[in-house]
Amino acid sequence: MKKIILVAVLFIATSATMQAQFLRFGVKAGVNFANQTGDGAFNGIAVDKEGITSYHAGLVAEIKLLEKFSIQPELLYSTQGASYKAAGQEFKNKLGYLSIPVMAKFYLSKSFSLELGPQASFLLSEKNDFNVKDSKTFDFGLNAGLGFKITDNIFIQGRYGIGLTEASKDADVKNSVFQLSAGFMF
Repeated sequence: MKKIILVAVLFIATSATMQAQFLRFGVKAGVNFANQTGDGAFNGIAVDKEGITSYHAGLVAEIKLLEKFSIQPELLYSTQGASYKAAGQEFKNKLGYLSIPVMAKFYLSKSFSLELGPQASFLLSEKNDFNVKDSKTFDFGLNAGLGFKITDNIFIQGRYGIGLTEASKDADVKNSVFQLSAGFMF
């Protein structure tokens, strides 16, 4: 009986150590430089677009599959949108999304990584200055970026995301965002 308990304890300890090496969790946050691509006409009215500065924050996991390859799923709250000018008036359209990027991480060295992957986003909130709630509730896009591990626990990332689906029911616009992030892995 003692041998069985000893083997079970050793197995659990070994499994926990292996899990810690192959699966890590963390948090990240940063700044978004967001805009919307496309013709920018709302209901046939031409407008000029400018980007907005906003933020993102959330949870991250890294699943190490090979020595130089990992999968990094994330769960983020991210605000995107643009500022529009038409007929001498300016209005902002801020969209709050629950974003779920799943990044493939290719390590170029021990610290640098190239990151590529899809992202599904679900609209949680819409703030605008013109009382129109015309944004679509789902946004699908692709992301590409670079990551750098400062220490084993602290990292920074730069990423560009382009929307592949239209963000509005009434305009031909798609989300576009450049993100700078800092994070901590536990």
